Amino acid sequence: MRGAVSRLDRDFYARSPLEVAPELLNKILVAPGASGRIVEVEAYTGADDPASHTFRGETPRNRTMFGPAGLLYVYFTYGMHWCANAVCGPPGDGVAVLIRALEALDGLDLMRYRRIAARRDRDLCNGPAKLCQALAISGDHDGVDLTAPEGGLWIGHDGVEPPTAPAVGPRVGISRATDRPYRWWIPGNEYVSRP
Repeated sequence: MRGAVSRLDRDFYARSPLEVAPELLNKILVAPGASGRIVEVEAYTGADDPASHTFRGETPRNRTMFGPAGLLYVYFTYGMHWCANAVCGPPGDGVAVLIRALEALDGLDLMRYRRIAARRDRDLCNGPAKLCQALAISGDHDGVDLTAPEGGLWIGHDGVEPPTAPAVGPRVGISRATDRPYRWWIPGNEYVSRP
């Protein structure tokens, strides 16, 4: 990994996902053998957000989102892909930030092996399912504590601050609440899922 990276603590996540999401930009998602810089995120605000998995309340599938801030909520979508979210807010709120895209930093050979279909390095992690495949994140990681050393997956800060004026717009790949500007990305970054 490049330089010293300090793990984010629970207080970082224990806020509204609308605050946490843009501040996750330029943080580092670390997995065993690989890491990437977060370049795109989306916020999901729970009971007032029809696009959120927790809009209708707690289920066995979304239970992790109702847990303490700093957990990793991993879900299966379209019958074939995993997606990873950082749980935010106080326990019971059911809010989180979807990690949509990474700029691969370390473990590129391992990521290329896992993402054999990626023709270019910029395609290794430029989507939520792609980055989970590249970092080998699966349902086994649902509920992992991102703030605990033994979790194996964590998010850290290496001194690179979030952009002062991130790009912002509506979320993509959803069918409800499509007009809400809850997606943030690093302007001009070639690793975002959709420029």
